[in-house]
Amino acid sequence: MGNNAAIHPVILGGDAGAYSLARAFHERHGVRSTVVSIRPTPNVAHSTIIDNVVEPRLDDPGVMVELIRRVAAAAPGPVMILTCVDWYVRALAEQRARLEDVATVPYPSVELLDRVMDKRQFSELCHQIGVPHPRTEVRGGGEPVGDLDLGYPVIAKPGDNTAWQRVSFPGKAKVHLVRDRDELAALLQAAGDAGYRQPMIIQEYVPGDDSQMRIMTTYSDQAGAVRMAWGGRVLLEEHTPGTLGNPAAILTGRLPQVEADARRLVEHLGWTGFANFDVKVDPRTGVGHFLELNPRTGRSNYYLTASGLNPAAYWMADHLGDGWPDAPEPLEVLYRIVPGFLLDKYVHDDAVRAAVRQARVVHPLKYRRDLSPRRDTWVRLAELNQVRKFAQHHPVPAAGAEAGPAGSGQTVSTSEREVA
Repeated sequence: MGNNAAIHPVILGGDAGAYSLARAFHERHGVRSTVVSIRPTPNVAHSTIIDNVVEPRLDDPGVMVELIRRVAAAAPGPVMILTCVDWYVRALAEQRARLEDVATVPYPSVELLDRVMDKRQFSELCHQIGVPHPRTEVRGGGEPVGDLDLGYPVIAKPGDNTAWQRVSFPGKAKVHLVRDRDELAALLQAAGDAGYRQPMIIQEYVPGDDSQMRIMTTYSDQAGAVRMAWGGRVLLEEHTPGTLGNPAAILTGRLPQVEADARRLVEHLGWTGFANFDVKVDPRTGVGHFLELNPRTGRSNYYLTASGLNPAAYWMADHLGDGWPDAPEPLEVLYRIVPGFLLDKYVHDDAVRAAVRQARVVHPLKYRRDLSPRRDTWVRLAELNQVRKFAQHHPVPAAGAEAGPAGSGQTVSTSEREVA
């Protein structure tokens, strides 16, 4: 596992998810990764396991391809291109023919990506095969609300993320929680006026706070067989505008209904590679409703590595001939990027609190084999800075109060691109 020529990962993006993938390969194979980002980011700065290449024009597919080919030409071993960002997944799939002679691109075809990245098609797929999914209607940007067979509040989100990224208007977010008909009409009008005339997905709102969220990740081999499925209960999400919706704490464990439905989805699709699901449990029924399928490992992918399910092992087995990893029962861990005392303020369920106290704690950016004074200082300060962020953006509710839905126009999921 220490063979430096075993693999050379090239990771697009500069967030904590990119660092976690580099860490996964270093833990398993002892190799350095090249992380390519649009700008320098503290997540990967001063790391001893990463070579950071900054390319401000990485959004240009031609620049992306040329850079990857240049890195591959100097790489010490076989190159694999990886990312935790949806846009790069699609760009890599579209440019596969220009890359596959020098690198492995472990993502599905563009056609398959379209079926899940298009929220309208994903909604129809869930209803078709009976996977729990919020009731959905569709309106175009600029269209009137008309008759809507949904109660308010509702979730409103773009059906075409690529087109959505090209427009700008005050209050624009990846996902909006809309309180009433007037607010929905205003959102549709603003989107249309900005040039977005594609579908807007309007869904019923599943009630509940962060603690109702679940995460599930699967890996399907190139024949479509599910090799791994593991998830957990999200205890707390981030609430700052740029990272809203990202898990800040996850207690891993078995989720029978969610896992079964996730397996059914990827098997029906003939999916290959990793799929990451956002799921919200309806507190009235206990049923997990699938909100979306992300066609890659999530930003919080280190919860897999810490549970004994290192993503590097699955990519290497499927694409470079390493044997498939043994499949012991995964470890139950507490993944968190916030201080323990802050998490304690937000978790009130006695059973969950007891499980949290017993779980082994893991932090994606705290890696004892990647130590430098500057990096260690930043990681520790960033963790403490979460106290300020939560106080500003998500204060602890008063005793006995129940957190209600966010106000009109607030984002309820992480931004599409984040810091790449």
